[in-house]
Amino acid sequence: MSSPAPQPAPASPGGLWITFEGGDGSGKTTQATRLEEWLSGEGRTVVRTREPGGTAVGNLVRDIVLHHRGDIAPRAEALLYAADRAHHVATLVQPALARGEVVIQDRYLDSSVAYQGAGRVLDPGQIRDLSLWATGGALPDLTVLLDLDPAAARHRLDADDKPFDRLEAEQADFHTRVREAYLELAHAEPDRFLVLDATRPVEELADSVRTRVAALLS
Repeated sequence: MSSPAPQPAPASPGGLWITFEGGDGSGKTTQATRLEEWLSGEGRTVVRTREPGGTAVGNLVRDIVLHHRGDIAPRAEALLYAADRAHHVATLVQPALARGEVVIQDRYLDSSVAYQGAGRVLDPGQIRDLSLWATGGALPDLTVLLDLDPAAARHRLDADDKPFDRLEAEQADFHTRVREAYLELAHAEPDRFLVLDATRPVEELADSVRTRVAALLS
């Protein structure tokens, strides 16, 4: 049985920025939705967004990097993600945080470090530095990493019975590198990351996320 959800503290002058990370099929959307529903039910103003996307410009970039037919050079792909990120943070994330709102975001710079850095075998440090430059050094208050073995993730994606995007369609060794990179990032920044086993029941995961978020809001 799930434990009662912790109660958020009264709204503070500053906002809170929470990102969800993990391989494709790890359950990020489900957990972001659970958190949004809880916070909204408690009277918090929540901005739900994603990368790539979240803005009109970002959706154009999303169509290119995820659905373009044909190859995109790895460095060009990394630059497109960084361009989306720069616009997204400046025009959506930072204004929301300045208003004292909670931003719940599906993917941020850690995705680029994992997918373009490790997955595409570029320099992860350079990819991270590029995104930090693009966003003026902005980092979330909390990053929830839903860790899942790539084979289990592929089973989930196959069960969804929908076309794969350019990254979902990559081979197993690509996704193994992505997972390893995520775990290395979490190890390097334990104060920012909450690492959860994505095979746990959905509501148990949601409880763990709510507990951590409540602590940040208190």
